[in-house]
Amino acid sequence: MSEQDNKTTLEMPTTYDPKSAEQKWYKTWMEKGYFRAGQHPEAEPFTIVIPPPNVTGMLHIGHALDFTLQDIIIRAKRMQGYDALWLPGADHAGIATQTKVEQKLREEGLTRYDLGREKFLEKVWEWKELYLDNIHNQWEKMGFSLDYSRERFTLDEGLSQAVREVFVTLYKKGLIYRGKRIINWDPAARTALSDIEVEYKEVNGNLYHLQYPLKDGSGFITVATTRPETMLGDTAVAVHPEDERYKQMIGKTLVLPIIGREIPVIADDYVDKDFGSGAVKITPAHDPNDFEMGQRHQLPQITVMDETGTMNAEAGKYQGLDRSDCRKQIVADLKEQGVLIRIEEHVHQVGHSERTGVVVEPYLSTQWFVEMKPLAAKAIEVQKAGNGVNFVPDRFERTYLHWIENVRDWCISRQLWWGHRIPAWYDEETGEVIVSAEDPTTLPEYAGRKLKQDEDVLDTWFSSALWPFSTLGWPEQTEDLKRYYPTNVLVTGYDIIYFWVSRMIFTALEFTEEIPFKDVLMHGLVRDADGRKMSKSLGNGVDPLDVIDQYGTDAMRYMISTSSTPGQDLRFRWERVEQARNFANKIWNASRFALMNLEGVTSADIDITGDLSTADRWILHRLNETSRDITRLIDAYEFGETGRLLYNFIWDDLCDWYIEFAKLSLYGDNAEAKKKTQSVLAYVLDRTLRMIHPFMPFISEEIWQHLPHEGETITLAAWPVYDPAFEDKDAVAEMNLLIDVIRAVRNIRAEVNVPMSKKIELLIKPGDQAVLDIINRNGEYVRRFCNTSEFDAGLEFTVPDKAMTSIVSGAELYLPLAGLLDIAQEISRLEKELQHLNSEVERVEKKLSNQGFVAKAPAKVIEEEKAKQADYSDKRAKVIARIEELKG
Repeated sequence: MSEQDNKTTLEMPTTYDPKSAEQKWYKTWMEKGYFRAGQHPEAEPFTIVIPPPNVTGMLHIGHALDFTLQDIIIRAKRMQGYDALWLPGADHAGIATQTKVEQKLREEGLTRYDLGREKFLEKVWEWKELYLDNIHNQWEKMGFSLDYSRERFTLDEGLSQAVREVFVTLYKKGLIYRGKRIINWDPAARTALSDIEVEYKEVNGNLYHLQYPLKDGSGFITVATTRPETMLGDTAVAVHPEDERYKQMIGKTLVLPIIGREIPVIADDYVDKDFGSGAVKITPAHDPNDFEMGQRHQLPQITVMDETGTMNAEAGKYQGLDRSDCRKQIVADLKEQGVLIRIEEHVHQVGHSERTGVVVEPYLSTQWFVEMKPLAAKAIEVQKAGNGVNFVPDRFERTYLHWIENVRDWCISRQLWWGHRIPAWYDEETGEVIVSAEDPTTLPEYAGRKLKQDEDVLDTWFSSALWPFSTLGWPEQTEDLKRYYPTNVLVTGYDIIYFWVSRMIFTALEFTEEIPFKDVLMHGLVRDADGRKMSKSLGNGVDPLDVIDQYGTDAMRYMISTSSTPGQDLRFRWERVEQARNFANKIWNASRFALMNLEGVTSADIDITGDLSTADRWILHRLNETSRDITRLIDAYEFGETGRLLYNFIWDDLCDWYIEFAKLSLYGDNAEAKKKTQSVLAYVLDRTLRMIHPFMPFISEEIWQHLPHEGETITLAAWPVYDPAFEDKDAVAEMNLLIDVIRAVRNIRAEVNVPMSKKIELLIKPGDQAVLDIINRNGEYVRRFCNTSEFDAGLEFTVPDKAMTSIVSGAELYLPLAGLLDIAQEISRLEKELQHLNSEVERVEKKLSNQGFVAKAPAKVIEEEKAKQADYSDKRAKVIARIEELKG
């Protein structure tokens, strides 16, 4: 039993102070090591590895959603008795982090080249330490129950070993190769980019229509391009083999304007003969589709730009011009030459670098690639056999399969300094490529050879693809790997299903022969209240720490998690955070009331057996039912529905009804009834706090510590389990009837403006003896909550002539008017209201019958007046009927 058992409400402040509670309890949880996995080896393991945030800045509200959902799952599983591991970590985020550090250097008038690779990397490590500290601080503020003893970073030595192992293994299998292909190129950062690092923006551009003359003078072919500067690298014009317009031209030679290079007319099925002129220029070194066509037709690959986006020697007289300046100059020259026949405005999607903002260049470059088809085939086979990952919602399985079935080889090299350096060395004399998990310059068999390591690093997603198993110690067969892998669930946004989720799956299957996680819960983006994506440019982003500072962590967590539906975007609304805070305050105030009436009660005193009141039995039934449904919904990741059930149970069932009913016993003279209600109240509040704890960890811990309880912390308290013994349909039927009666009486009071403080006469005519017995057993509740001066219930009695009537399930209610109001006074009031309504109806009708008004007034104004007419007429009819009823 805890020393907290005898605490009283005197130690529980009138209002809840989130800041002090959050700081106190997180510190306690950390010091006590409550979140460290492995303390119960007999328990079934449950694992989540955190999607590692980038060490590029502060966490945003999307991270708050992602991590809060994980924390809810892991806290619930920990309370359910699992050996729950939530493994934290961060991603080095190659280009993103390097770009940030280079921006900082530019402010000092420096570049990375001024520092050199070694000194520059020291600067990046300093950045990493600073921003990882920021991330830790945010995790702490948000109350995340992470096992920091197992924290990982993608550049840790252990994870680096895993990266080298995978690279070397795939290379030896022939699945990693070095080749020259078209990739996404960032001319500002001077590196290849992954697809996810390219943002497509709608751009108002031009479509330039050019005439390429045939060498034999027999005519020309018209092509269209949005990028005339790339024509300098054209090596063919392609047409469809069945296009009648060009059949006679296939195999002929064209003369490339300005450059004068002779290029062939080729036939290829890829060309859409019904689009545009049906002829397309082929630039193999500057367009991915042209590259593939060039491979099929053995066309030369002419690169006309360098890595900075500047025109090179192949561009002839345009050498040295920036690509945008070259476009302007070449358009002028094409006009002068008479081959630019038309320019039309053209809106199209243009790829921009997510990191530097510049237009991405499709660029022919020598890079390292992973051959994807063999790896994808295994993943497809497992998924279609029903042994794959369970996607939530399941529609994302189709998204996953579509990508992996149409996968292209993966460019994994980046021209950066920050990241996992490619484990490949080149013999400077022989040109031999040596791929090794160990540095060959330290191995005796390579002694005396001049070896130079590849300058490039690996795509960040390469190391991230290994995250579920590399974090647990792979390639070593560690105890953690054996116990906690495969993991149970991955929680992530739907926007990275291609770039991360898919890669983790096929990599895990290749190297561990198991899927990396059983479930993938896909959530949407957090948008602003108008549904717009949050961004710096719009200034509509939300810092989770700002929300916490204003409303407390629990309010933010509850709002953001219960507003989400799997796979759907959600809108962030400040008023919903305020509602969540009000909910937290409701829980606090209800708990304070309970504690005022539990003074001296210890956990050993709690006894919920024996003779209980209807209200006691009913709330135990509702608690039991709610705990069953909440468990099911959390397991199904339906957090929005979970939040609705918790809210309804706490606000309506517990606070608005049970606690009010409990006051009769708590304030009454029956000591035994009081003791039973104290036990039920303490028990139900304890179990309610346990259910709300994963969502609102701080306030639930703070209140729980004041309650009679056993154990050190609510974080390790047992999760409420459904118990058939608490099923009580009779209590539910009785309470439903009582609630219906009380509500009906309150509605009548509101209808005739009679305050609750005024006593009334109430007659109830039950439909049968069973209902009468319920009314009689619970008459005290009816008298108290209907505030009756006289109360009578019976199967036979004379219905009063003048009474307000209401029908509830199983009974008729009668409230004699004489006891409700002064009839003469009410008639007088209603007649005055009738006069007002008559004048309003007359005014509107006069207006609408005025032809001048109807002819000149806008349609909207006329509709508003018609609506007023209908409203006033309806109200007048009801007042007339009420007057007649009272006079009758």
